[in-house]
Amino acid sequence: MEAETKPKKNLFKELLPYVIIILVVVLIRTFIMTPVQVDGASMYPTLEDKEILILKKYDHSFKRFDVIVFDYKGSRLIKRIVGLPGETIEYKNNKLYVDGEQVAENFDRNADTEDFKLEDIGYDVIPEGKYFVMGDNRTNSTDSRIIGLVDEDQIKGSTNLSIFPFDKMGTIN
Repeated sequence: MEAETKPKKNLFKELLPYVIIILVVVLIRTFIMTPVQVDGASMYPTLEDKEILILKKYDHSFKRFDVIVFDYKGSRLIKRIVGLPGETIEYKNNKLYVDGEQVAENFDRNADTEDFKLEDIGYDVIPEGKYFVMGDNRTNSTDSRIIGLVDEDQIKGSTNLSIFPFDKMGTIN
């Protein structure tokens, strides 16, 4: 009988490190970070179609101009936060105004931004728990100007790290 238990114990000891590795990988991908792929040109020139990023799922302290990933009608969209809860947003003559004050956008945009006011989508002020998001490719982006404000519950996390293609590997603006 002792001979039968030893092989089982040895097999368990041999498999334990692999089980732990698999468990750690699953936990990291579920709760901490996971790769996401850019789909389309709405964030060009910052991000390109098929580029692979690392999504930080643990990050829920969003700031203006953070790049976020959120769910929208069964798809994951990648956009930049432009407006925060409690703010008013307006684009006039290709310039961003937050609460009436001009704010510089320190990242490349593929096109000019048409004049726009938050009131155009039915809000005077961005409510708590909601964000105004835009793609960097302003003429080719399904963003808050079209889909409305994004609920905090829809946001999966933020990203600022590209891992593929290798020539773009590193932090993103």
